[in-house]
Amino acid sequence: MYFLTGWPRRLLCPLRSEEEPFHIQPSSQRLYFAVLSETQLSIWFSRPSVLIVSYIESAKAAAQFGSYQKAEWKPDDSMIAVATAKGYILLFDVLGGGEDKSLYEPVYPKGSPRVKVTPGYKEEQCAPALSLEMKKPVDLEAPITSLRSLQEDLLVCTTDGYLHVLHWDGLGSNGRKSICLTTIPFSLDLQSARGGPSLDLEEVHIRCMEYCVTLDGFAVVLSDGRLGFITPLSNTITADQLQGVWAADVNDGTCVAVNNKYRLMAFGCAGGSVLVYMIDTTTGSMQLSHKLELTPKHYPDIYNKTGPVKLICWSPDYSVVMVTWECGGLSLWSVFGAHLICTLGEDFAYRSDGTKKDPVKISSMTWGAEGYHLWEEMATPPQPSLQAGILQFQFIKSALTVNPCTSNQEQVLLHGEDRLYLTCGDPSQVQSTSDTQPHTHMHPHDGSPLHHPPDPDSSLSQGLSTLLGHKHWHVVQIHSTYLESNWPIRFAAIDTAGQCMAVAGRRGFAHYSLFTRKWKLFGNITQEQNMTVTGGLAWWKDFVVVACYNFIDQQEQLRLYQRSSNLDNTYASVTKLHSDTLLLNVFRDLVILFRADCSICLYSIERRNDSPYPTASVELLQEVSMSRYIPHPALVVSVTLTSVRTETGACALIIMLNLAGQLIMLQRDRSGPQVREKETPANNKKLLPFCPPVVLAQCVENVWTTCRSNRKKRHLLEALWLSCGEAGMKVWLPLFPRDHRKPHSFLSRRIMLPFHINIYPLAVLFEDALVLGATNETVLYDGMQGSSEPLEALFPYCTVERTSQIYLHHILRQLLVRNLGEQALMLAQSCASLPYFPHVMELMVHVVLEEEATSREPIPDPLLPTVAKFITEFPLFLQTIVHCARKTEYALWNYLFAAVGNPKDLFEECLMAQDLDTAASYLIILQNMEAPAVSRQHATLLFNTALEQGKWDLCRHMIRFLKAIGSGEMESPPPTPTTQEPSSTGGFEFFRNRSISLSQSADAIATGKFNLQKTFSMPSGPCVKGREAECAENMYIDMMLWRHARHLLEQVRLRDLGCFSAQLGFELIGWLCRERNRVARVEDFVSALKKLHKDFLWPFPVIPGGSISSPLKNGRCRTVLSTRLLKSQSADSLLNSDMDTAPPQAASANHTWLDGLGQRPKDMDTASSAHSSQHSPQTHDAFLSLLTNKVEEYSVGSATDLTETSSVVDGDWMMVDENSSSLSLSQAELEHISMELANKGPHKSQVQLRYLLHVFMEAGCLEWCVVIGLILRDANVIKQVLGFLDSPEVPQDTVQSVRNGLLAVDTWVSTDCLGYKPFLNLIQPQLQDLMDSAAEQVQPEAFQPSSQSSKLGGSEGLGGTAVPRPEDSRGVTAPLGLALPSLEPAGNFPRPPSEDCPPEQTEEQGDEEGAYDCTLS
Repeated sequence: MYFLTGWPRRLLCPLRSEEEPFHIQPSSQRLYFAVLSETQLSIWFSRPSVLIVSYIESAKAAAQFGSYQKAEWKPDDSMIAVATAKGYILLFDVLGGGEDKSLYEPVYPKGSPRVKVTPGYKEEQCAPALSLEMKKPVDLEAPITSLRSLQEDLLVCTTDGYLHVLHWDGLGSNGRKSICLTTIPFSLDLQSARGGPSLDLEEVHIRCMEYCVTLDGFAVVLSDGRLGFITPLSNTITADQLQGVWAADVNDGTCVAVNNKYRLMAFGCAGGSVLVYMIDTTTGSMQLSHKLELTPKHYPDIYNKTGPVKLICWSPDYSVVMVTWECGGLSLWSVFGAHLICTLGEDFAYRSDGTKKDPVKISSMTWGAEGYHLWEEMATPPQPSLQAGILQFQFIKSALTVNPCTSNQEQVLLHGEDRLYLTCGDPSQVQSTSDTQPHTHMHPHDGSPLHHPPDPDSSLSQGLSTLLGHKHWHVVQIHSTYLESNWPIRFAAIDTAGQCMAVAGRRGFAHYSLFTRKWKLFGNITQEQNMTVTGGLAWWKDFVVVACYNFIDQQEQLRLYQRSSNLDNTYASVTKLHSDTLLLNVFRDLVILFRADCSICLYSIERRNDSPYPTASVELLQEVSMSRYIPHPALVVSVTLTSVRTETGACALIIMLNLAGQLIMLQRDRSGPQVREKETPANNKKLLPFCPPVVLAQCVENVWTTCRSNRKKRHLLEALWLSCGEAGMKVWLPLFPRDHRKPHSFLSRRIMLPFHINIYPLAVLFEDALVLGATNETVLYDGMQGSSEPLEALFPYCTVERTSQIYLHHILRQLLVRNLGEQALMLAQSCASLPYFPHVMELMVHVVLEEEATSREPIPDPLLPTVAKFITEFPLFLQTIVHCARKTEYALWNYLFAAVGNPKDLFEECLMAQDLDTAASYLIILQNMEAPAVSRQHATLLFNTALEQGKWDLCRHMIRFLKAIGSGEMESPPPTPTTQEPSSTGGFEFFRNRSISLSQSADAIATGKFNLQKTFSMPSGPCVKGREAECAENMYIDMMLWRHARHLLEQVRLRDLGCFSAQLGFELIGWLCRERNRVARVEDFVSALKKLHKDFLWPFPVIPGGSISSPLKNGRCRTVLSTRLLKSQSADSLLNSDMDTAPPQAASANHTWLDGLGQRPKDMDTASSAHSSQHSPQTHDAFLSLLTNKVEEYSVGSATDLTETSSVVDGDWMMVDENSSSLSLSQAELEHISMELANKGPHKSQVQLRYLLHVFMEAGCLEWCVVIGLILRDANVIKQVLGFLDSPEVPQDTVQSVRNGLLAVDTWVSTDCLGYKPFLNLIQPQLQDLMDSAAEQVQPEAFQPSSQSSKLGGSEGLGGTAVPRPEDSRGVTAPLGLALPSLEPAGNFPRPPSEDCPPEQTEEQGDEEGAYDCTLS
């Protein structure tokens, strides 16, 4: 409602004086402030805040009258009365210095664009020159306690128990009356006044008194601490016509302040609390409305140490009250007790180093014009060095305080003295607003949608991202030209789309558009100065609706100005009104006015386009007199129109009045015959009269409704939202029968539900189930510490932050409490699409659980089972419960799961629903609530499922979890991921956590001893060897990992196997070595080949249309293509680092048939897995020549190389273009290249296959090497493997299996896939050798060599002369240790990743990854 901003300003008195000012009193319009010190009366002006005149008493007079104590202004600002210590009233005349005399005037530099527009018109508010003249003093012969102005009279209370009534001019027989307090009868209420108990008022006087206009009486605090209210029974104040009531059980009153708008009396007490009373209209007794006090919850250190209340001050619009205590400090409450600001806690009370500040003690305070400033006198400056002065605290306030018609908007609009703060998006992208269709434009920075002004019936919400996308305000500076002549701003309004604002000051008004970022002011300054806005401003479509007073015609008018036209009366449509307008509101195409004669007028507005510029015609529909129900027109806080659906489905108009905090509803009377209320010539519809009013709610500060409708969210859009101060919020919710059934007779059509929120509500987002608000935040200033702290160090810097809060869970809970579960379900289902709906459900469970589980008394009818049953209706039931449990302390879990079900059952439900992350959360609960064996059993279940689904993050967490169970690390359960992170590569992240050699140590493999302890090594910490439990646990985990690997290999899911190994750090090579002759065999080569094609998105090769033999066989362009198309950083790194620095210990002679290489460590670095020792030197030289000739083919090195060079660029085409001109290819060559490109799969798959080939080669799984060699069509690999088959170490059945597999592939190729024919022809000699060697061994299951050779002969005939030339194959048989078999065998051409085979989405790649990236990490 009101918010502090910035630092307070200090006004220093220009006149040096020894006296400290201690009292400040504003004039009726708050333009002038009278400041008292002991012998000095000064008058300050409000804007600019300057001293105008000071009257200093002579020493002789000061001795006679005593020091000054209190001051009071005459209502027309022409006189000031000052009370002195010795019982004198001094009356001063305030004399103006003529029209053209000013004390301060603005001076503009030469050439300034500002010119005087109208002669004799004062452009600025200059500080006027005033003088003070003392009149004859009045001696009351007793010290004065209170001084109050009442129209033409001055009321003075003295310590001798008298109430003096003085006339302001002090002349004539009516100049003075005295009433003794003992003659006024006091009772508990007016009914028992004549015979009830009365107060003994001997030796009692009035300590403090204030007059309340709307109650027509005086609120008084008596010297014995009692509180009372004195009513004059007639128009004149005489002794026999006064009657008093007093409040029972209170005797520590200190001060009082009255609220005329809400008819409240706030009494300060010695205990530090403020009691707010109202007068019961039926009995006339004083009834306690509410208390304002600091709570021990929020202010534990200070709530009972504030001392007595010293001052209470209501703001000029009566919406907030400021309180200060004897011990210092300020606190601000809304009218019905919502606490807004307190300076006794947080940054106000403590320095940045934690030391406590002394609260600033205040001797006097008052609000400035329109409540933008709070003027204060400090009792004693905290430091002697600080010169005493006036402090001005600056405030910004909600537009609702003075212009309640903004309550049907969904924006927060605050206005300060010279600027507006609003919550809406950036409209720079929005074009015209002429069309009524709501288009959405995107915000240039944050992508938030921006809407045109919506059609009122459309179901268009502002869009969450616009209203909640950021914490910052959109700040609009009010135009300085308008502000200088029309300060202070009195009204502000914003349109429904949040793009146009209007403000009205002392005279005229101005409006601003966020589209153009420009203000529009009256072109004719006389027109601006001849009107003043009285009833407020509102927007209707693109018109500003203004209720104003015209000074020339001296009458009230309703005017509409079009936004796009010039701001001029010639473009306005003007309607004359018969009485002063106090309030205005717009609903759809209706304007509702509340007038000073307590009547309500309804007007219809229609847009007219017949003139050259658009205008609007206004027509009176109906007048309703409310004078029977409204005691005083100033009591009406707001008037609102809304529509409520009746049983027939028709929309009925309802008028809502906030009468001093009571919400009153007027409905149309449909009972009797339809009576024509007002005959209108253009409109002959009969308008029904309104029924007598019904009171809906008490203590209402604001009301929100909307004119939009949405069939899906009827509950929220047809509800009425109320803000009720400390009581929180209330919603008047419609109840609908389900499925259009007839409503039950006992089911009322609406229900009022209260709920508490933690912020002060300023706007309601109806569809989004959110309340928007604002809150004060503070920033400490660490300036000069020490003795001379500046004012900035006493107070923190204040800012205003946007806040929002969900309220849906409160409403659902209230409905469930009242057994309206069906309505709650309908409401929740309509909101289930909101992004924070899961959070709403969690909050509801959490709040109910906390309340019921921590209750000291048993709860007869617990709500938690009902809430649990309610949540099961929604798919997010399982995660809601587990998230709530994990955010709640362990002690409450039993109570929670007794209501919602056994966590074991819920865990199993998650597994069945494939919701593994939620299941993992339940596992932590099971670990705490069940025996270790149970949680291990469930963890194993989850681990296996996660392995199967490839949820690697979860797998890693599960491994840690299982280890923790085994080693007793129960006290720190692992955090479970709430979302599955998609793997960044989706492929093999080569052992990210460590750098390992892909080959096992040679002797370990040679002797066949496998080190089981190290098969699984997580980065979570080194294994401690002595702990048997951990070893057993590791063994248990390893068994599961082995089982999964076996399962993947059996199903030929090589790609998944590679991911599994890379993601979980599984030692694939060691495991494959052990499984070499068991599961790592290939049963069916053809189906394995097909499966690999499918898994790796690898296209089956196709035969080109022409001859298979090609001019490219000579390898002439091979080097160029390799250099250009496959330039990669991996080769660079091999060239730069590995050739020089590869350490000898990297030698990895894995397999025993290579033991002959052991004597040559120098060659071992590069030739660890070559065919045999005699080939090594030759291969080594070839490799060196490759590198030095810069033929940089892509080769997969050891895992260490890949980890170090982690960015294999996806084809660096910039480097390709360097020498494209030098490459000229014939048509046939181009065709061949394109064919080769089409036959190759994605680059990423190629890298993965090469890696797997290396792994299988290291592990000695020769059958798999053959299959991968076939799919890669790499002749060198096949030759190498077939060379190994001659070794005596290779089991005979492996040789047999390879032979049979190749025969099966050959048969399949001949019939189904001719694209492989050229490749088989290429490796024909090796195949022939293999068959020949088989024929030499006489085995019953061997194939007949004759049939074999005929087959081979056939294939050789097909391929022609496909044997590569020796110089082409030189340098390509790279050994396996440092660089794997090179990418392209002789006669095979390098190809970039295929663009025309779109990769499928695989489960290792997140949904968002549309194509393969080839980055290895």
